[in-house]
Amino acid sequence: MNYVIIGNSVAAVGAIRGIRSIDQQGTITVISRERHNAYGRPLISYLLGGLVTEKRMAYLPEDFYEKNRVNLLLNSEVTGIDTAARQVRIAGGDTIGYDRLLVATGGDPFIPPIEGMADKDRIFTFTTWDDAAKLKGIASDIGRVVVIGGGLIGLKAAEGLHLLGKQITIVELADRILSAAFDRPAGRVVAKKMKANGIDVITEDTVVRIEGDGAEITGVTLRSGDFIPCDTIIVAIGVRPACGFLKGSGVEVNRGIVVDDRMETSVEGIYAAGDVAEAKDFFSGVKNPMPIWPDAYIQGDIAGVSMAGGAKAYEGGLAMNSIELFKVSTISMGITNPAEPKEYEILTYQDLENYQYRKIVIKDGLLAGAVLVGAVDRAGIFSGLIREKIAVAPFKDQLLAPDFGFANLPKDIRTALFAPAGKVTETGRPAVAVGH
Repeated sequence: MNYVIIGNSVAAVGAIRGIRSIDQQGTITVISRERHNAYGRPLISYLLGGLVTEKRMAYLPEDFYEKNRVNLLLNSEVTGIDTAARQVRIAGGDTIGYDRLLVATGGDPFIPPIEGMADKDRIFTFTTWDDAAKLKGIASDIGRVVVIGGGLIGLKAAEGLHLLGKQITIVELADRILSAAFDRPAGRVVAKKMKANGIDVITEDTVVRIEGDGAEITGVTLRSGDFIPCDTIIVAIGVRPACGFLKGSGVEVNRGIVVDDRMETSVEGIYAAGDVAEAKDFFSGVKNPMPIWPDAYIQGDIAGVSMAGGAKAYEGGLAMNSIELFKVSTISMGITNPAEPKEYEILTYQDLENYQYRKIVIKDGLLAGAVLVGAVDRAGIFSGLIREKIAVAPFKDQLLAPDFGFANLPKDIRTALFAPAGKVTETGRPAVAVGH
């Protein structure tokens, strides 16, 4: 069997392991447009800020590809797929045949059209190792930076630049930072910490024009009319599934590549996993992209097993976001901002002085979502309670306590959550972890 994987991040790693768990003999070829082996994408802000070296970016053993007999093609751009001939086309004219194909290309940064952008030099995105390297290469010439977007990517870019001593302003269209994953109180806690570290945060506004002379940037004008001086801009609006090369292939693409529970697409023999895939949600069953690192690994593993002829099904993605900023850890999971709040019971605890906040969302006695800020070391317990659909009403108030731990749970629930693979350990962390 000839397996081809497009992309070389965490979903690809899961797929390689999934394939090899069943098929030790088949040929595996991985095609990546990046020039690096698989690395921890959440580390790129620390690489920029100098907290980690390039040697620490890899999260796989040095012999991973060799041991799994993977043909690795780096710095290679896929331009199209011929599904009839079962071939992948690569820039430069080469083709690679496949029996089973996995698309695990992740997402491409979304860059909106902004007046004055076209002829400017210092406009960057921040999703890859090379993005961080480019910024680091000109760091000595950077004075003031505007980050457009207050989501996970934008905040990590700001943190990396802050480590280099730069002046930073974050501009976010929503009424709070981290609006997609967190609620208002959680956003306020994080914003307070960022402001305490000298980072300006502007909400409910957006950049409408980039000012400057020729290629040089002098600042940005906001919709409110305010002007912010800067010489460098980071665009962190969000990402879109990277699947433009599938045009004309017959593979169904909606917001992402539509897949079934085996991660197979509408075209037999072609699979998708990770940020590029549109798979079912754990709660609703509705299909949508789930750009979550651990979920990408799970999808990749299922795709790999399915490609090799095994039987494994996707139970649905649980929205989960985690970010640490200036030593304040945050995690959100599940339904955190219900569209119909009256159908849910929502309980909160907050200690803004100590940058702590906790929120749980309950429906029909079951935990549907949680937001943890400042005390997140028991997050694995919360995700276990959600996935196992365990009734939490009898001990719901204890979930809010900052010192909540495994011992606070009733014995029968501790037994249900403890030890089985894929569930949580006594420390409250997942029993099977994937690399970050």
